[in-house]
Amino acid sequence: MALVDDPDAPHIEAFCAGDHAAFDVLARTHRSGLKQLVMRYVRAEADAEDVTQLALVRAFEKRELFRGESKFRTWLYRIAVNVALNHIRKPTYVGDTDVDDVASFTNSLETSKLVAAEVWNKMAKRIETLPPKQRLVTELRLFHELSFEEVAVIADCTEDAAKMNFHHAVKTLRGTMPNSNE
Repeated sequence: MALVDDPDAPHIEAFCAGDHAAFDVLARTHRSGLKQLVMRYVRAEADAEDVTQLALVRAFEKRELFRGESKFRTWLYRIAVNVALNHIRKPTYVGDTDVDDVASFTNSLETSKLVAAEVWNKMAKRIETLPPKQRLVTELRLFHELSFEEVAVIADCTEDAAKMNFHHAVKTLRGTMPNSNE
């Protein structure tokens, strides 16, 4: 297996060989980021925990499919997105409409949590109206700070397509931003 420059490289080979301890290290390293990604789709804390755990189980079960052509995190995020999308497609799924993740907006806007929460709620609703590919690309870029190369792998498209989807999403979101009078 030829690994790309990956900070997880010391544990990946052992993981692919079925080493539970190496997998535990990788799971602990990426669990928080996975859960944040999953929360963008399922919204409810309990569902996010379940989907995150299921994504990690799937990764362990499918370890022989990891070829090292992308970073381990990228491969794991792709699995998590697929599991989250499958979860919300279930006919019994009822999403939680509360949006609690305002930390990124609070820090970037340098404002109070109350104002940031209001802005976040408006933007989250607008992001949810984007076409699925634009939504995925936008969330991966803005909230997970992934490179376009990583986004392309997760979104199953070319890097140029990821850039175009992001560009169109930002253009759409800018067109829907509230005026200061709103």
